[in-house]
Amino acid sequence: MTSPASAAGRFTFPGTDISVNRMGFGAMQLAGPHVFGEPKDPDECRAVLREALALGIDHIDTSDFYGPYVTNRLIAETLHPYPDNLTLVTKIGGWRDDAGGWNMNHEPDFLRKSVEDNLERLKLDRIAIVNLRMGSATGFSEDRELVEPMKAMLRMQEEGLIGHIGISTVTAPQVKIAQDIAPIVCVQNHYNLIHRDDDAMIDSLADQGIAYVPYFPLGGFLPYQADILDQVARELDASIQKVSLAWLLQRSPNILVIPGTSSRAHLRDNIAAAELTLGEEHLKRLDAIAA
Repeated sequence: MTSPASAAGRFTFPGTDISVNRMGFGAMQLAGPHVFGEPKDPDECRAVLREALALGIDHIDTSDFYGPYVTNRLIAETLHPYPDNLTLVTKIGGWRDDAGGWNMNHEPDFLRKSVEDNLERLKLDRIAIVNLRMGSATGFSEDRELVEPMKAMLRMQEEGLIGHIGISTVTAPQVKIAQDIAPIVCVQNHYNLIHRDDDAMIDSLADQGIAYVPYFPLGGFLPYQADILDQVARELDASIQKVSLAWLLQRSPNILVIPGTSSRAHLRDNIAAAELTLGEEHLKRLDAIAA
C-alpha cells in the first residue's frame, strides 16, 4: 500500500544507494521554544516521531544544534534500533551558548568532535549524510573559509565516520569549491515561495542529480503575498502550509522537503502536501508571488 509520504515520489542521492521519499521530516521543532531547551510535551514529540515513520517518512533531518542535543536524544530514545530504510541526516559547524545563541565554528577539531557527538547521541557507528553548515543568520561565510572544513569532512568520510557529505547555507560559487574537494550529495539553503535567490542553483543541482533541501519553507510573506496564498489555499480546500510545501515539491524533482512540527495534527497536514497536485493556473499565481 502506498504511504502518504511516498506520494511525491522518491529521490536517490547521487553516488549512493540511499533512496528516500521526497517528503521528509525536520526534527528542529521537537526542541523547546526558539529551538532551545526541552519540549513542552516530550511524549507528544515521541508520538510525532513514531507517526512520521508510520506515514512513510524515511528521512529525518536533525542536529546537535537543536536543543542543544534534545532532538538527537529524542530520536534515539524513540526510534533506536532504527528501521533499515530510515536515513538520518545531521549538520555540524556550530554550537549553542547558554543563552540560546547560535555560534559558528568550522575548525577541523571542532567538526570532528561534532560528528563524534552526533554519533554517540544518535547511537550510530556512521552517519549516512552530514551537512557542513557554513553561513549563519547574519550572512554567508567567505568562499575561502570553506576549503579547510571541507577537507576535514573528506577525511572523516574516508575514515568511515561520515557516509556522504552535504553543505548548508552556501552560495553557488561555494558549491563549486566544495565539489572540487569532495562529492556533494545535497545542498540545504533558505528557499520558499518568496525567497527564491537559489532558483538558478536548484536547476543546476537538478542537472547534476544533487538534492536541494530548503529550510524555512514557510513565512516572510507581505500582506498582498499572503492574500494570494490564502486565496489559492481556500480554492483547494487546503492549508497555506500544505500549498507551500506542494509548490516546493512541484518546483523541481531534486527538492526534498523536511517540514518540522511537534504536533501530530500538523504532521499529518504537512505530509498530506505530498498528495496535493497544483494545477497550471494555481502555479502561475503562486509563482507570481515572488515578483
